Amino acid sequence: MIQVKHLTKRYGDFTAVDDISFKLENGHIYGFLGPNGAGKSTTMNIMTGCLAATSGTVLIDNCDIFEDAQKAKKLLGYLPEIPPLYTEQTPTEYLRFVAEAKGVPAKQIPGEVARVIEETRLTEMANRLIRHLSKGYRQRVGIAQALLGNPHYIILDEPTVGLDPLQIIEIRDLIRELGQRHTVILSSHILSEVQAICESVLIIAHGKLVAFDTPQNLEKTLATANKLTLTADCGEAALQQILDSVPNVATRETKPDGTATLTVNGDLTAAARALFFAFAKANVALLQLTPQKADLENIFIELTEDDPQPETPNQNAVKQEEVAPDESGV
Repeated sequence: MIQVKHLTKRYGDFTAVDDISFKLENGHIYGFLGPNGAGKSTTMNIMTGCLAATSGTVLIDNCDIFEDAQKAKKLLGYLPEIPPLYTEQTPTEYLRFVAEAKGVPAKQIPGEVARVIEETRLTEMANRLIRHLSKGYRQRVGIAQALLGNPHYIILDEPTVGLDPLQIIEIRDLIRELGQRHTVILSSHILSEVQAICESVLIIAHGKLVAFDTPQNLEKTLATANKLTLTADCGEAALQQILDSVPNVATRETKPDGTATLTVNGDLTAAARALFFAFAKANVALLQLTPQKADLENIFIELTEDDPQPETPNQNAVKQEEVAPDESGV
């Protein structure tokens, strides 16, 4: 388990990470999202011990990343956005070097390097110079170095950035496989990728954690989850008259061509049923009735727009761990 408690990072008067807390359970794939400058890469760098915090605590299986860094870091594998590759080495040479730097026992290094090469499907490229590899294979080398030592937690910062669509699919499949054996924290700007892979999503904006839940639960809490669009075989006046008879329609926007966008109170299915029968009673054909599904893109935009964030995030959208303030700092 990874526990982040009241984590804060300041650069002079600028607060990059603002008192965030969360808990990551073992055996899941987590998505970590935020606009550029929101603080997510800073948070990931602090979690991996690459950057000091101003205050707060990060516990990796109860090992403090600041107080017991060597032990905590053995539990982590990290792929930064720009993989730290030595391009004049082959993947095999580079991975041996990283294994030594990570403190893998000398007798175990050949087997460990062979294991991660196989896991990341680098076998055919293992003895080519890294500078001759495609961007996709370089990312695989970066992921392979994160897997050395068989850490419990794999943290991947933008692992598919700059890849072509086929390479993205290949890396996505690899991450799914890793999620069967490790806890994975994935940062990405490709929202469809996060929605396809991750079981839970953390969203950070303005340095604050504004959401932590499954995509499905987030859909239920946002405004777009209570919207319907419809098209009826009638004019705007008749459409307005029929909608007047339907309970629980909170707001509506109608057009002369018989289309409308509605916000409804209560259960969406019950509202759709009421609309269907209202149009049937009026003997007007209801040509289309569609709920507006709140996909991860809608969720991201709604939670990270530039409007000022509340001091306390919406508790229906945020699942922060309740922790006592850290008195000691770092």
